[in-house]
Amino acid sequence: MIVNGEELYSIGEVSKICNVSKKTLRFYDKIDLISPDYISEESKYRYYSKETLLFVPIIKYYKQMGFKLEEMKNLLDGDTYDVQLLGFGQKIEELRTERENINVAYKSVKDWYNLIQEAESVIENNVTEVGIKFVDSVTTCCMMQEFHHNYRESIINIEWTNHLDEINQAITGAVQIYFPNAKEKLEGKDTKAIIFQRNVRDITDGETITVGGRMMISAYHIGPHDTLNKTYAKIYEWAEAHGYKCGESAIERYVTDYWTIKHATEFVTEILIDIVK
Repeated sequence: MIVNGEELYSIGEVSKICNVSKKTLRFYDKIDLISPDYISEESKYRYYSKETLLFVPIIKYYKQMGFKLEEMKNLLDGDTYDVQLLGFGQKIEELRTERENINVAYKSVKDWYNLIQEAESVIENNVTEVGIKFVDSVTTCCMMQEFHHNYRESIINIEWTNHLDEINQAITGAVQIYFPNAKEKLEGKDTKAIIFQRNVRDITDGETITVGGRMMISAYHIGPHDTLNKTYAKIYEWAEAHGYKCGESAIERYVTDYWTIKHATEFVTEILIDIVK
């Protein structure tokens, strides 16, 4: 169609040329993002100039960059670089935050998935023998707490969760508790304990703990936490029989627990104890 010497394209032609639906073009018109250059008085058909068509690829590219339609309108209307710099600067910061959140979510889900696989393998193969392994060194955020033998409250720990919120930290992997004096715990006494998990973000605040970086005696325990003493006894007996001396401390690594599954009979816990000369 020619109007005032200029070739115009119907909404159907624009849809085909630009590979965008007529519904979308009508919506763009409704929100004043792309408006037709001419509307027939009789048929009310929308017609667009070639110059107007060229806004469609720009909008598609803005969409690829994550801009919302209302944000695009400000950019398309902007007639100075200041408008562009402000819009793109804000989007960069928004996407940076989104990328970090996605990274935290991905790592958290992946690590939890791996824990479930680990637990399933331990149960299927009944891997409960005692052995020695090298435990990688890790420094992560932590919190001292009183351990009163209520495992559920210690593992699904409200104070720990609140502490992580306060220091803006995200954690992943198994909940772990470090017992400086494992014998007190085994005797049923209330004792000091340090809860920790691997952090996702860099540590900028809060207490930290460094564990691992050496050989440790290890054994998996399958079943409720109130039967963990049986595996401790097995570890100490094995150490004595093989000429090893155990340190005073111990780490309980809760591979699967109340966070994951209802049935305590299927809980999997790894106990790690230092070897001392």
